[in-house]
Amino acid sequence: MMPKVLVVKAHPFSEEYSRTMKVTNAFLKSYREHHPDDDIEEMNLYDMTIPEIDRDLLEAWSKLKQKIPFYSLSNEQQHKVTLFDSFTASFMEKDKVVIANPLWNLSVPTRLKAWIDTITVAGKTFKYTDQGSVGLLEGKKALHIQSSGSVYNGSDPASQYVKMLFTFLGFKDYHQLFVEGMDHYPERATEIMEEAIKKAVEMGKTF
Repeated sequence: MMPKVLVVKAHPFSEEYSRTMKVTNAFLKSYREHHPDDDIEEMNLYDMTIPEIDRDLLEAWSKLKQKIPFYSLSNEQQHKVTLFDSFTASFMEKDKVVIANPLWNLSVPTRLKAWIDTITVAGKTFKYTDQGSVGLLEGKKALHIQSSGSVYNGSDPASQYVKMLFTFLGFKDYHQLFVEGMDHYPERATEIMEEAIKKAVEMGKTF
């Protein structure tokens, strides 16, 4: 079986206005050329509804844990639980994951945080043991693409969070591509983007 790849796009704009998406699409074009048989699913988080952990979900999970039948939940709770579980299942069946986002106010976009909540599920993507939490997704591969106006070299809270999260889930083959400094050094913005696109193309060959 050919690898299944999930590409998570966490930006409301297309590459016409988004530097994140421009670099991500360059990576994807290269990846498709060098892995023509892979099964690629692109997920734009701003084109879909992502269930946030709210009162409905917390109450529904509490009832299900008490062995209360699913059909006894409210229609809204049933819908949210089903939608949440569908994101978890889609993620778990993938062999490779690409996360693409801008750095906004030293954090990830809220849509990305909501999606991350759907993939961090005890008993499915990690488990509790006497030695602490253990990730259940070994053998998978991840790439994090992030753009920012200033330069952080991976020390910003957002990239640290995403890396820590995927490590927590068991990912050992983890890669990063930072597109940084275009606002801090506007005179070098074109050069920075060209260099990032070159790196993305190269990564697309081997990822």
